[in-house]
Amino acid sequence: MGWRSHRTPPAGGPWQKEATIEDLRTQDGKRLYPTAAPRIRALLVGAEVASFHSPWSAEDSLRELAMLAETAGLEVVGQVYQRLDQPYPKFFIGPGKVKEVAALREQLGAGLVIFDDELSPAQTRNLEEVLQAGVLDRTALILDIFAQHAQTHEGRLQVELAQYQYLLPRLRRQWTHLERQAGTSGGTSAGGVVGLRGPGETQLEIDRRLIDRRIAWLKAQLADVHRHRELYRKRRRQSGIPVVALVGYTNAGKSTLLNALAGADVYTANQLFATLDPTTRQITLPGGQEVLLTDTVGFIQKLPTQLIAAFRATLEEINEADLLLHVVDLTHPNAQEHAQTVEATLRELGVADRPMLTVLNKVDLMEGLQAADVANLVAEMGLPSDFVAVSALKGWGLDALRARIEMALGEAMVALDVRIPYQRNDLVSLWHRRGVVEREEYDNAGTHILGRIPRELAREFIPYQNRPDVVRR
Repeated sequence: MGWRSHRTPPAGGPWQKEATIEDLRTQDGKRLYPTAAPRIRALLVGAEVASFHSPWSAEDSLRELAMLAETAGLEVVGQVYQRLDQPYPKFFIGPGKVKEVAALREQLGAGLVIFDDELSPAQTRNLEEVLQAGVLDRTALILDIFAQHAQTHEGRLQVELAQYQYLLPRLRRQWTHLERQAGTSGGTSAGGVVGLRGPGETQLEIDRRLIDRRIAWLKAQLADVHRHRELYRKRRRQSGIPVVALVGYTNAGKSTLLNALAGADVYTANQLFATLDPTTRQITLPGGQEVLLTDTVGFIQKLPTQLIAAFRATLEEINEADLLLHVVDLTHPNAQEHAQTVEATLRELGVADRPMLTVLNKVDLMEGLQAADVANLVAEMGLPSDFVAVSALKGWGLDALRARIEMALGEAMVALDVRIPYQRNDLVSLWHRRGVVEREEYDNAGTHILGRIPRELAREFIPYQNRPDVVRR
């Protein structure tokens, strides 16, 4: 990925001595910054393009890009942006701004220039020639972070596929064969320049035909993953266990919330894309109902299309969920833009119609804020008025959240009024684990239950109905 993968840097360039493999060694998959090697210095370039109709300002988007660069292990030394009506075909930004970036890069000693939008292969080549530095775009940077953080076999397959799909159109015509790669053959290598980690460090040349073969193999492997996931989901649907999926912007606190609700120990960190691979835990709601809570990969603005396609099997977990918990970091200055990005991504995935509950997280950071103040803030941001405010870190509001989850799931179940014989106490136990009990009484004939049960399990209780006309959707 990135400049090292598709272009040999000019001999004697001012950035060659910075961007070497030796500068970026890793150990056990973790960076050794800053003790083992100096970090590559990066200059960020953004553009506020009127024709893109983005709710994000260039300053806010560059602030996020800086966090991405820090997550990738780079040292951000400066940033610059330009307002445009539309991108320039040759450089994306204007030629005058390119000269300004070149002078600033030399002044700051930056070895890498990162653009906040996806560049075409021609734009990348043109910029490298003028800037005399490595050029990455936002997509390559995000793919690199994914390669660094993917831990499971499935995650590495998905990242590698996305990286090769990004790399393929950026191959140079004179490259005719793929030499042996340094690093692993999976999604992450033992080391490598930022933007290249994943497929491995290519020693000489890359052959389009071999990459096509690799892409086909990766797709076949992921299709097998998809089949296994579908079998698992089928068994899960038959069991009638409701699924609640956590969705939200990256670093909104989804993994922390999963840990708090389920008593789990999923890795968390105050950085973008700290966790990639989906994690599912079982939790028990106040009425005794058991549900599966799934943590999903965080969304981000300008999410690369390659990632959405490659992570299809993972993102299908969202489509199977009975309820989505949209986790929003209420304290973030761009909380409104975050929520809009998540909603747009859900629409792109075709799951915007799923039942959804908004969870405002990190309220512990807003000292002295009253409930009325939160409601006013939510209204100002244009967020849904139906929300639950929590602090996943402090454990505040979790009981209210569990109750709201139970209420939301109950609305999607089948209502039944049944009398179950005592010899079928297994069905009573099943109802307590999978359904919602609104009333429970005992008489000589058995256990009288009025409540709601997942539609998949309703047929088990039809023979014991008291009043068939009570059944409703």
